[in-house]
Amino acid sequence: MAKELNFTCSACGTSFGKWSGQCDACKEWNTITQSTALASGPKGKSLGAMRGKTIPLTDLDTQEKEPPRTYSGVGELDRVLGGGLVKASALLVGGDPGIGKSTLLLQAAARFARNGLKVIYISGEESNAQVQMRARRLGLEKSPVMLASETNLRDILTTLEAEKPDLAIIDSIQTMWADNVDSAPGSVSQVRSSAHELTSFAKRNGMAVVMVGHVTKDGSIAGPRVVEHMVDTVLYFQGERGHQYRILRAVKNRFGPADEIGVFEMTGKGLVEVKNPSALFLSERGKPAPGSVVFCGIEGSRPMLCEIQALVAPSPHSQPRRSVVGWDSGRLAMILAVLESRCGVPFTGLDVYLNVAGGLRISEPAADLAVAAALVSAREDAALPAEAVIFGEISLSGALRPVVQTENRLKEAQKLGFTTAIVPQQAKQPAVAGLQMRHADDLAGFVEDVFGAR
Repeated sequence: MAKELNFTCSACGTSFGKWSGQCDACKEWNTITQSTALASGPKGKSLGAMRGKTIPLTDLDTQEKEPPRTYSGVGELDRVLGGGLVKASALLVGGDPGIGKSTLLLQAAARFARNGLKVIYISGEESNAQVQMRARRLGLEKSPVMLASETNLRDILTTLEAEKPDLAIIDSIQTMWADNVDSAPGSVSQVRSSAHELTSFAKRNGMAVVMVGHVTKDGSIAGPRVVEHMVDTVLYFQGERGHQYRILRAVKNRFGPADEIGVFEMTGKGLVEVKNPSALFLSERGKPAPGSVVFCGIEGSRPMLCEIQALVAPSPHSQPRRSVVGWDSGRLAMILAVLESRCGVPFTGLDVYLNVAGGLRISEPAADLAVAAALVSAREDAALPAEAVIFGEISLSGALRPVVQTENRLKEAQKLGFTTAIVPQQAKQPAVAGLQMRHADDLAGFVEDVFGAR
């Protein structure tokens, strides 16, 4: 029987009966590719007309044991995984090329192997000699990790079935080739089929599998989005090549909290976990300078201090530049508009540059007040006190809103030696010894109080 052909959008996974230039679901262009159905039943018969097996049912009150976990011994990795590696789970790790995904997973494989797990590392991009060379550079050549270099999925599954490992690492899913799918490796149908086969095999055999995924230019994992729905955990390995810091972020985790992060430092001997990220991100901060503000954010379950830097300069162009690194450019435009309309601080004719030091990326709105302080500080050429930490959300009316976990933020700031905290007036007033609280009702009052300009 001829296999049924369909067309799938690589951006959103929607299927179509014919090709078109634009996806009707997500409106992306040139993302629809031809794929082949994995299997088809008897022609002319629906699934309801064919008998299947009865599915066992249970109720919500049934007490199930928590899945057993294995700790790697790397605190930052175990934190992101939610407390260790879960048996019979599927993980997807994405990141930019050269960011250190293979280094991280090789180090993790060695740690798990030393803790008693049987680990197989299968590379579809490098030979065994290349992986062994990296292992020698990292000092891991004596670790009991088994290696293989293969892209044929059928051979890989046969080997895993024979060896019965506790953990298998596939580097990468885009290089896998399933011979029952009529398309090239890396295509939508190949990635979807390979991920499905590996995930199903892991669940059936009680094996944990980690798949490496390449990312597109916008930072999302390449291939159909359905792959992220198949797996239990999706991790992104992020960082700037110019910085030595790397951040492992969980964006999905069925066995632990999402948005948890682990911080690593890239060294000549591989990745080293950073147990106190706040101190590391502030270690290169010198004397107080205009445009420099310390912000205390929440990443997952941990408070983290970082430096927000701003530079404001006259623009030689008719349209001033707005350049942002580590923050949302749309939110920067909103803060600039509020400063100009509610506080009378104009930025017309000025280039604005904003940077989050250390390669960290901030997404929470609690950074609004720190960003506004950095912008006004740079514009007025007035440095803020070095011992002050700032956080708070700004509304379009110019009012300041309290943020979550205020007490945890303040305790982290006090622990690192900060003596002053500038927060919204409505925030709860936790008592933190040695930390002076300064409050502001709105953005205009904050600008007047701190900079003496309104």
